[in-house]
Amino acid sequence: MMERFDVGPRMSEMTVHNKVAYLSGQVPEDTSQDITGQTRQVLEEIDKLLMLAASDKQHVLRAEVFLADIADFDGMNQAWDEWVVAGMTPARATVEAKLAHAEWKVEIVITAAVP
Repeated sequence: MMERFDVGPRMSEMTVHNKVAYLSGQVPEDTSQDITGQTRQVLEEIDKLLMLAASDKQHVLRAEVFLADIADFDGMNQAWDEWVVAGMTPARATVEAKLAHAEWKVEIVITAAVP
C-alpha cells in the first residue's frame, strides 16, 4: 500500500511505501535566519512529517543535504549535530547546489524506515 501526505498539485511532502518514508526536499519558512536557524527549521519539519508516518529521526536511513553555499557547512552541521541521535546517524551526502529560491540556504531530503 502507498500513502501520500500533504498532497499538492505538483508534489507530495511525503510518500510512504513498503515501510519506507520518502520525504520531498524540506526548506525553511523564515529565510531571515542564518544557516543554523534555517537548518533547525528544516529539521523540525522533517520531525513533523516523520511523526505523521509513525517514524522518527532514529529511523532515518539516508539524508541528502543541499547547501546554497558550501561555506555554510559548519553552521549547518551545528544544527544537524544537535538533531541527530548519537550512534544512530544516517548515511548522508552534502553538496553545494543552486536552490530554487535565493533566500534558501539549505534543503534536506530524507528517506526513513517506518517501524
